[in-house]
Amino acid sequence: MSLPVDALSDALSSLRISGSLLLREDYAPPWAIAIPNAERLATLMAVKPGTRAVAFHMVEFGHCEITVAGGDPIVIAAGEMVVCFAGVAHRIAQGKRAKTVPVETLLGGGANESRPGALGRARGASLLCGVFLLGDTMLNPLFAALPPLLHASVSRPGEFHNLAGVARLLAQEIDRKPLGGGYVVERLLEVLCAEIIQAHVETGSNAGWLRGIKDPVIGRALAAIHSRPGADWSVQRLAQRVAMSPSRFAASFAATLNESPMAYIAKWRMNLACRLLSGTPRTVSQIAAEVGYENVAAFNRAFKKHVGIPPATWRGARAGS
Repeated sequence: MSLPVDALSDALSSLRISGSLLLREDYAPPWAIAIPNAERLATLMAVKPGTRAVAFHMVEFGHCEITVAGGDPIVIAAGEMVVCFAGVAHRIAQGKRAKTVPVETLLGGGANESRPGALGRARGASLLCGVFLLGDTMLNPLFAALPPLLHASVSRPGEFHNLAGVARLLAQEIDRKPLGGGYVVERLLEVLCAEIIQAHVETGSNAGWLRGIKDPVIGRALAAIHSRPGADWSVQRLAQRVAMSPSRFAASFAATLNESPMAYIAKWRMNLACRLLSGTPRTVSQIAAEVGYENVAAFNRAFKKHVGIPPATWRGARAGS
């Protein structure tokens, strides 16, 4: 029995989340680590083109500060984590006048010169840091709605998410070091990313798309769109699905999402088209039909409008990267 499609699950699934650990270390202050931007991280992780590398930092003991260029330091206490969805370079640190070590040095096998015990220094923080690897973030309304820096507790249980439980399982699996543990850690990182997003949806901002998926009327319309993105949708048909007049539905949808229903449908179809172009051998004409276009010319125009280049050119660039 398949579960009914909801817009949040569909948008999460479309991101094709994976993950990788960068480090898990104890530190004695003062210390500082520089994390590069998403493009540099993607290069370091040797991920395929179009994948966004999003750094995250979880504090298991003590505290540290994260500073994005031009911003004020934010304290991350034990039992908390931050995810840098904006993908900008940043610095994590504890203590004053610390020498900043690029994370590339640590990944290349460089020694942790701030390990507790050196020069009699006591542990000040324990960190678990890594990257979430996200595919197809372009034209994804969920990704666009996420804050540049998401700061959340991983120690408090939630009613609609299990972030605390997943974080605990991840730490335990790393500690156990079982055969096959690497595979399990990668899967837990995927779930950790999904859970922190769900926690944000539950407790965070209600602006824009996140407000829409929780709205009893707009949420039903979004679920209908995501369940059948290639259907012959119109404002009138969507309004009928939610038992509203077309004019009132269109106004409510635009007021909530800051775009019309048909504009939203067009962008989501292009997101789906990008996934089909990069992940399947289907022809452009087959993909055009699947995402709701009766002819290839109309599909090409819509794709170029939203992505900037024709679909065949986009597919060729991805294949040749």
